[in-house]
Amino acid sequence: MPTFAATDGTALAYHLRGEGAPLAVLPGGPMRASGYLGDLGGLTAHRRLALLDLRGTGESGTPPDPASYRCDRMVDDVERWRDHLGLERIDLLAHSAAGSLALLYAARHPHRIRRLVLVTPNPSALGMRATPGERLAAARLRADEPWFGRAFPAYRAWLAGDSDFDEVFLPFFYGRWDDTARAHAEHEEAQTNEEAAGHYFAEGAFTPDVTRAALAALTAPVLIHAGEYDGGPCPALARRVAEALSGAEVSVQPGAGHYPWLDDPAHFARRVLAFLGEDADPSR
Repeated sequence: MPTFAATDGTALAYHLRGEGAPLAVLPGGPMRASGYLGDLGGLTAHRRLALLDLRGTGESGTPPDPASYRCDRMVDDVERWRDHLGLERIDLLAHSAAGSLALLYAARHPHRIRRLVLVTPNPSALGMRATPGERLAAARLRADEPWFGRAFPAYRAWLAGDSDFDEVFLPFFYGRWDDTARAHAEHEEAQTNEEAAGHYFAEGAFTPDVTRAALAALTAPVLIHAGEYDGGPCPALARRVAEALSGAEVSVQPGAGHYPWLDDPAHFARRVLAFLGEDADPSR
């Protein structure tokens, strides 16, 4: 397992999977170890994934200052990683909460991005967040599911701030609540550094107007990939994010939730590879 040193001396680890040109991958959570990403729907058959464990997660070291878990303060980690990988420009894929980290990186280092893929991203860096109303609207699309009757009231109460997170509504984050989704959800808590997650969106992490202005210098193509059933971001929010980025395109995966590579791996891989300029034909 390769490692490199962050500017504050923290040892950061990343994992290499697959063959081909490198694709740098930032995990979400926030502050979830990269293991949950797996092979991203089979992308490893076409690209060599480099999956970073953010500081304090997975195999990476714990920083001396917990405040360094704040999203904007980890931009330097990503740039240090790019330099360590020996890449002049990177293809960068970010999932969920890491969408904000990737946007901040692109704003600060626009000429280091070759292509940017934001998978069901949290766009807080642009001053946008999924609203409870958007999440509930997406949840209601699942009204015919057998688990909906128990899950929806608990989900609504959590979004209203009236209760704690409850595993009963985990199905809303997946397009299909099957054995694969259950196994994936089971390991979430063990993979997440909850203390670090509490710092990730801390006050001062984002200056949306500054970020939007800086992103005007980003000329690299951007793909925002949303799930039809995902509430954060819902497809409409993903489109608003695209409007803030020059030349960004949006794809909405039918029947997918927050982890689209699990819901339909082939569809996910085809779409991402097409954007990256790769042939998704497994027989090649």
